[in-house]
Amino acid sequence: MAKQLYVVGVDGSEWSKRAVNRAISLAAETGADVNLVYAYEYTSGNPLATKGIIPDSVDKVAEEKNIIDTILQPMVESAATPSVKASCVVLWGEPVEKIHYYVKETKASMLFVGRRGRSRIADLVLGSVANKLAHYSGIPVVLVP
Repeated sequence: MAKQLYVVGVDGSEWSKRAVNRAISLAAETGADVNLVYAYEYTSGNPLATKGIIPDSVDKVAEEKNIIDTILQPMVESAATPSVKASCVVLWGEPVEKIHYYVKETKASMLFVGRRGRSRIADLVLGSVANKLAHYSGIPVVLVP
């Protein structure tokens, strides 16, 4: 049997920190690897219409390094367990779509996400990423409170 892989959707919120802790804790018991995934939704638009709202351009290499150094790696370090191999990945695009595709491509065995994200208003207006992933993923999804 192949080694299990747990994927954790991370957005930097307190709820995603809890999801990381839960995934690493369970991985220590089951021998699974853990991949922390941050989906960066960057939309370039009409520069005149979006001036001051959307950055003109993003240096993807620098932004990925920043996300890994300031969000993902500190989460891994705070929940570190020597027996668990944890990796950090930054995906570019719509979070539900990119995380769902990543889970399928890596043949993950379980997906962990915080029950709430960074914005309660966005959860109410747009529907939460966690809720959509729970409905679309073909693997067990752990919604961490």
